[in-house]
Amino acid sequence: MKIIVAITGASGVILGQRLLEELGRSGHETHLIVSEGAKAVAKFEEGKSADDMKNLASKSYSENELTAPIASSSFLVDAMVVVPCSMKTLSAIANGFADNLIVRAAENALKMGWKLVVVPRDTPLSLAAIENMRKVKLAGGIILPPAVAYYPNPKKIQDVTDFFVGRILDVLRVDHELYKRWKQ
Repeated sequence: MKIIVAITGASGVILGQRLLEELGRSGHETHLIVSEGAKAVAKFEEGKSADDMKNLASKSYSENELTAPIASSSFLVDAMVVVPCSMKTLSAIANGFADNLIVRAAENALKMGWKLVVVPRDTPLSLAAIENMRKVKLAGGIILPPAVAYYPNPKKIQDVTDFFVGRILDVLRVDHELYKRWKQ
């Protein structure tokens, strides 16, 4: 599969990094966009630089690189994942404000009918955020909030991270063994 991964400036940058690791391990082609906000959050939360994230992808772009191949809907991809998705990026996607490469690529995914997975990272949610999620869903996007599941009996933060990333992989139909599936 050919997948665009966008990492924005919300808490939880590790989710995007872990997704890139798993997709790379599975041999998928990944096209990464890291926002300026994500670079600051990654340094704060993970002590990592944008280069650390870029090294996990097949190809990477700056959020302002509007001449990148992925800015065009003629660049065919299988899916796009925005993880984590800041409320600013969610609003831009929901309202068609394509002022950067992340939103432009998401707009392409929606208009072309490709899978768009948005992982909004905020709590509690404002009415504007809920309405923006509604708009993205109505446009064909998949809203996948990183909500904790307790049935896999997580023991450490890595278990919780792997569960979230596993759910993204489930939506993409990528095989994995990141969490124990529900069994009665």
